[in-house]
Amino acid sequence: MIQSMTGYGKSSQEIAGQTIHVELKSLNSKNLDVNLRMSSQYREIEIPLRNKIAEALKRGKVDVSLYVESKSGEASAVINTKVVESYIKQLQEIQPDENKDFSELLAIAMKFPEALSTDKTTLAKNEIKAIESTLEEALQTLVKHRLDEGKALEADFKLRINNLKSLVKEVISIDPERIKNVRERLHKAVDDLKTNVDENRFEQELVYYIEKYDITEEKIRLENHLDYFSKNLDSKDSNGKKLNFICQEIGREINTIGSKSNYAPMQKLVVKMKDELEKIKEQLLNVL
Repeated sequence: MIQSMTGYGKSSQEIAGQTIHVELKSLNSKNLDVNLRMSSQYREIEIPLRNKIAEALKRGKVDVSLYVESKSGEASAVINTKVVESYIKQLQEIQPDENKDFSELLAIAMKFPEALSTDKTTLAKNEIKAIESTLEEALQTLVKHRLDEGKALEADFKLRINNLKSLVKEVISIDPERIKNVRERLHKAVDDLKTNVDENRFEQELVYYIEKYDITEEKIRLENHLDYFSKNLDSKDSNGKKLNFICQEIGREINTIGSKSNYAPMQKLVVKMKDELEKIKEQLLNVL
């Protein structure tokens, strides 16, 4: 069962007057690239969250958004009293004015850095567990989306592989005709020279020449590679890199057949095979 690297997952969970939202989007990438967006107060659990994402998704460019919404409406920050008092004192020293309203000084001081701070220094265990479980639910949704995309890709791969197998059969069927054509062309070329040749020596050279254009090994290897590709499509694990390596071997055999064919009808079949293989390679870029 192959898996796409494209997917979307979202999950929400309510806990103690808060709603935890996790949203994930993934696209294809050679490696795992996680962009995790969340409030700074949750940075202490960033590494465990990244590890969970890496374990579940393996590869892909992944955008993760973690947002915790307060349902009670209570302030999530508190006033740094000592800091604000220090600001007010300094303002009074800079410009002493007995008529200056304290509320005005307070309004100015509250705009300075570190006047407010979060009221959470550490996260509660139940909140951490809730965030982790919400992330896991979102990951499960994303993986399901990836598997659904993978089914569509798998169907397309099987179609392309079957097309390639049919083209290989056509190559095999016209190969005797190709050899006959090559032999006739060589005989004609010798006849056009209008000179006497040693027939035995000519036949020996002809056999040697035709052997250079023999594609028996390439046909066998190509059929084996196509079967191996199909076998890996049906494996339990999705391995786009391995399928890509097999495609490289398939391409190598197709190119060799093309270079040896020396026969227009076979070269046309080779072009069709290359086209099918290119479509497989394009789709493989999105396989996990």
